[in-house]
Amino acid sequence: MNKTIYQVDSFTDVPFKGNPAGVMLLDTELTEEQMQNIAMEMNLSETAFVLAAGDHFNIRFFTPTSEIALCGHATLASAHILYETGGVNPQDAIRYKTTQTVLNIIKVDNCIQMGLPEYALERTTLDYDFQSILGWEPLETWYSNKWSIAVAETEAQIQNTRPDFALLKKHNMESLIITAKSSREDVDIVARCFVPEVGINEDPVTGSAHCALAPLWAGKLNKKELTSRQLSTRGGLLDLKLNKGLVEITGKAVTIFKATLVI
Repeated sequence: MNKTIYQVDSFTDVPFKGNPAGVMLLDTELTEEQMQNIAMEMNLSETAFVLAAGDHFNIRFFTPTSEIALCGHATLASAHILYETGGVNPQDAIRYKTTQTVLNIIKVDNCIQMGLPEYALERTTLDYDFQSILGWEPLETWYSNKWSIAVAETEAQIQNTRPDFALLKKHNMESLIITAKSSREDVDIVARCFVPEVGINEDPVTGSAHCALAPLWAGKLNKKELTSRQLSTRGGLLDLKLNKGLVEITGKAVTIFKATLVI
């Protein structure tokens, strides 16, 4: 095998910020074992594998330990590479087929806009010792498409949280979003995401989490367009818009390197 693989930082235009993703553009199919081994070798939160298939591209996402159905930042990274390398003309849309859904992507100026599915929300009571796990008690808790969501009172609580990952695993609460209204004038909401179940203690910037966060905060703030900042160490910025069952997520990306995989 002799193939090119890229590393792209998503939801940022500053190198070494945002969320890094691996991207491999395929001309022939790889086995699941091959893709999983490459993702493990890249050791990023996700690596995307993209294969042209007529009028669309098939795309699959792998963490270092498993395949997942949807990854926003790797979708953004792969679209960035297709546009940057001339695989797709900047004025043309990209149509992705994942293992579960169809995603439509367009380039808007120097940004990329993705149409991801809006997740349903269920207000729930999560019977966990949040004080021990997070250091604070949520104002309210929600469940959405495998995500548990804890709403904090302040942005500072989100920024200062130091999760006890052993307790997260013990309580099987391993896909957790913490979120609050932002204290900044230029940002509506803030969030952090923890997913140790797929080998990622904290995901730097999580596009798919905003499939739940966008409708949650749209209802709270009475607005369909939002700006979100993910408060991981690397940080990232996402523009969100609710549109007929979709969450349109817009962001930037920057290519960090490309390498030739020889095995």
